[in-house]
Amino acid sequence: MSRTADHVAAFNEAVVTGDWDMFAGRFAVDATMSFVQVPVGPYEGRTAIASAYRENPPAETMTLLEDDDERARFRWSGGGTGTMELRWAPDGSVQALTVSFD
Repeated sequence: MSRTADHVAAFNEAVVTGDWDMFAGRFAVDATMSFVQVPVGPYEGRTAIASAYRENPPAETMTLLEDDDERARFRWSGGGTGTMELRWAPDGSVQALTVSFD
């Protein structure tokens, strides 16, 4: 399983369980998360990322459509699609995540 596929599996588990702190632990302490043309974020640091997920938790799981480990296309369970761009820290945690929606 690729790092991105593992990340998506952990995201989907958090959607189901509501354990966003566990999911946020996949991010580097100084990670960033941003969204393109969406009026939220950017978020800087694992604590801010965890807080964002707890305060506004996604309700849909996602399925990978394409995955090259640094850029992935996905589909929401409700039907929309988007792209994730990931940069990985040397320890395998997510250093930066940028999400755009179609």
